[in-house]
Amino acid sequence: MNRAFHRIARITRTLLTVYYAYMVEYRAELLFWVLSGTLPLILMGVWVKAAQGGQFGLSPEDFVRYFLAVFLVRQFTVVWVIWEFEREIVEGKLSFRLLQPLDPGWHHLASHFAERFARLPFAILLIGLFFWLYPQALWFPSLTELLLFSVAVFLAFILRFVSQYTFSMAAFWIERAYAIEQFWFLFYLFLSGLVAPLDVFPPLVRQIVLFTPFPYMIGFPASILVGLPVNIGLGLLIMIGWILLFLVLNRWLWKRGLRQYSGMGA
Repeated sequence: MNRAFHRIARITRTLLTVYYAYMVEYRAELLFWVLSGTLPLILMGVWVKAAQGGQFGLSPEDFVRYFLAVFLVRQFTVVWVIWEFEREIVEGKLSFRLLQPLDPGWHHLASHFAERFARLPFAILLIGLFFWLYPQALWFPSLTELLLFSVAVFLAFILRFVSQYTFSMAAFWIERAYAIEQFWFLFYLFLSGLVAPLDVFPPLVRQIVLFTPFPYMIGFPASILVGLPVNIGLGLLIMIGWILLFLVLNRWLWKRGLRQYSGMGA
């Protein structure tokens, strides 16, 4: 048991070190990737202006803090595994991965996880610049909120990763698996809390959406950080349930897809 733990720890450390070094080589690109995630800050201005003349149940300061939290959550939950996995299938590079005594999914997970640390300094600089421009929006979450936010954003990343990785299994049968992700992204865009907080949705729509995986990828962690009312216990259980569902589906498609992949002569 102790030997197995040390082996897992050694493999994990090696993967994270290698992929972190790989990501740091592209520091300039990382800056552009961070800047490409500033859509919430743009939407923030729209909603702040709307809140000044409308009644949404949230003050302009609430909208400012919420969309800043959304920006932060997106820095931790951005995922691109479907494009990498599709390329490995189409170009036949998955064959080399299969020769290793390690599931290829761990390589993708390690590269995503290491990239979080590589982009974090740029995100912190942007947040510092934001508070310098909007000092009235500065707030300090409690220790409990920070801990719950950390758990929620970690689960949000896992949920986003396993869902997209599951869709990428379609690459065993079709050449453009990312088309599924593009369709899924439409629901993600409007129901995750990226475009608008769920608090501004009609009550019936909000109740239905809360049982889908989308609001837990962005809106749920962001709401915890800024102190908006959410059912934390139920939310975490729903996140874990969707993660387990996608994992089971992922493993089933993986086994079926490997038979298809070898049958194609790759």
